[in-house]
Amino acid sequence: MRQPIFTSYCDGNRVTCRGLSQWGSKYLGDQGYTPIEIIRYYYGSDMYINSTSYISGVPSSWPGYDLTIGSSGQKVLQMQEQLNRIAQNYPALPVITADSIFGSATANAVRTFQRIFGLPANGIVDYPTWYKISEIFVGVSRISEP
Repeated sequence: MRQPIFTSYCDGNRVTCRGLSQWGSKYLGDQGYTPIEIIRYYYGSDMYINSTSYISGVPSSWPGYDLTIGSSGQKVLQMQEQLNRIAQNYPALPVITADSIFGSATANAVRTFQRIFGLPANGIVDYPTWYKISEIFVGVSRISEP
């Protein structure tokens, strides 16, 4: 019987978990392991590996700095689009203009998101808020399911 392997999204630095992690796999890659060898290192060699050439909607990593009023660019746009998708399932979350500019409406939506999901409601997209938005976005958009 085929079953998917379980992986957790952990950076291995601020958040750690058992099994495959970002930095654990980087460490093995630095030693010359191929991607398949890294997977087999964590999960054994008795596995079937399926692949696809089509991947859509995979969230990207935290930009390395907080997003707040006055921020702009691709990371702001991505966060705005993800919040708008989350708002389809959480109507208390206001829909905002996805324009790549972090203004007061975006800060208000972030504060509301933070309140809903138990984060400090400061309207700033810091590391924990970025990854909570990504986590909820993946869940509501079902991009992690085939």
